[in-house]
Amino acid sequence: MEVLETQRLTMRGFKPEDWEDLHDYLSREEVVRYEPYGVFDEEASKAEALRRSTDHAFWAVCLKASGKMIGNLYFQQQEPQAFQTWELGYVFGSGFQGQGYATEACLRLLEYAFSDLQIRRVTAHCDPRNYPSWQLLERLQLRREGHLLQTGYFKNDIEGHPLWHDTYAYGLLGSEWLSIQQAASDKQQA
Repeated sequence: MEVLETQRLTMRGFKPEDWEDLHDYLSREEVVRYEPYGVFDEEASKAEALRRSTDHAFWAVCLKASGKMIGNLYFQQQEPQAFQTWELGYVFGSGFQGQGYATEACLRLLEYAFSDLQIRRVTAHCDPRNYPSWQLLERLQLRREGHLLQTGYFKNDIEGHPLWHDTYAYGLLGSEWLSIQQAASDKQQA
């Protein structure tokens, strides 16, 4: 797995010893509220860090200055592989939200994906109630392609009934990304 850097961040593969930093954010309800899992205890965090250390879809996002992992990106090729479509996801610790870290990390990963890997398309999905998530996707220039109603549920109410959620679907083509980057470069030179 490549190591990607930005001004403030390093993105790398997971290591088993990342479990403590992983636990710092996956043990918080406000962080996992819209995720397909509940809060993690220490044992679950240890097992998940170990699992992710062999899963190249997960990128640990670390502060360059201290090495502390503050979140993670998910970037996985979808089937069929011939379609060259990858799905993007992200989770960041609550103490590191709203500071531009997710935008910075995702932009670097998209640059790598479209420029180096030359992939064709990126998709992402989020719960419409998760305003910061879809705002991030729109800052990244992904296009909202749909609002899907009651697509699934991850949790139940106190009586055991499913809590259905809607999904916003987003996408971005590599050709669009390159046009956006060229326009930004042209604007800077003007």
